Amino acid sequence: MSAVAPAALPPWFEAPLGELLGAQRGHAVLLAGPAGIGQFELALALSQAWLCEDREAASPACGRCASCALVRARTHPDLLVLLPEALQEALGWATADAEAPAKASSKAKPSKEIKVEALRRAVEFAQQTSARGVAKVVLVHPAERMNAISANTLLKTLEEPPGQARFVLSTEAIESLLPTIRSRCQLQRLAPPPAEVARQWLQSQGLAGAEVLLAAAGQLPLAARDLAAQGLDANRWRDLPARLAAGDGSALSGWPVPLVLETLQKVCHDALCVAVGAPPRYFGAESFAGRKASLDALTSWGAELRRAARHEEHPWNAGLMLESLVAQAKRALHSAP
Repeated sequence: MSAVAPAALPPWFEAPLGELLGAQRGHAVLLAGPAGIGQFELALALSQAWLCEDREAASPACGRCASCALVRARTHPDLLVLLPEALQEALGWATADAEAPAKASSKAKPSKEIKVEALRRAVEFAQQTSARGVAKVVLVHPAERMNAISANTLLKTLEEPPGQARFVLSTEAIESLLPTIRSRCQLQRLAPPPAEVARQWLQSQGLAGAEVLLAAAGQLPLAARDLAAQGLDANRWRDLPARLAAGDGSALSGWPVPLVLETLQKVCHDALCVAVGAPPRYFGAESFAGRKASLDALTSWGAELRRAARHEEHPWNAGLMLESLVAQAKRALHSAP
């Protein structure tokens, strides 16, 4: 595939990156925070700084040297990025090796786990001499996608790293990681940026209705950007509760089932908030103006959505699934309080 330049580091991570570079302890860093704020971009920026050949102490990568160019081109011989197959294309890091299994079995779904074979490759990679003489860097994202076998494969190398090896792991579920993994990493906790900072950044990316999209994504700016990339606009989002109450699910047509379920759960959450007199989180209050549904019906709808979400990867007929989910939404949102 052609090289794609890494996304620019979001501005709210410039200070944490400087802190990590200026006060690094040990050989491994663990970035922990919610998804959708740019963890991967920060992990990649840290990796690039470690490999930069013209960087001053505690400064980010220069962006000009040969090493930085190789990172941008996804071809640096001393950088190994481990991602689940299901995330590789979305993050622009698909490789020929990653694409081969898909060609061999077109029916097989890309794995959501980081497989043990990848971790074995990482251990071998870390033990090799640096090709450019600066460092060897292994980036693991999201680290909670390692199963117990994969994590244990990495553990010994984290305990006794080769001299030039460095590791950066990022996670949105730190409690899912082995305590022994956590204890061997320098922890950097990450938080979503202030709403105004996130809104301004989204506007700088050319997104209309940034405030509405940010709310739709739970104040997670990169998640808001992804929603826009999937075709969501502010007006469609505002109108969604009313359209669902009318039995119209066309705004969700063509969306993957997991995203449909996540969206309906947000509608249900906010409808429950309105039912008990609390402000909605994902929609503006105007989206539920004059509409207050039965608390019992909404609670039952929420339970139905949770059951469906447990089987979201089942090969459903997407059209029939959407029809059924919209019918549930109409019943719940039309119920009398």
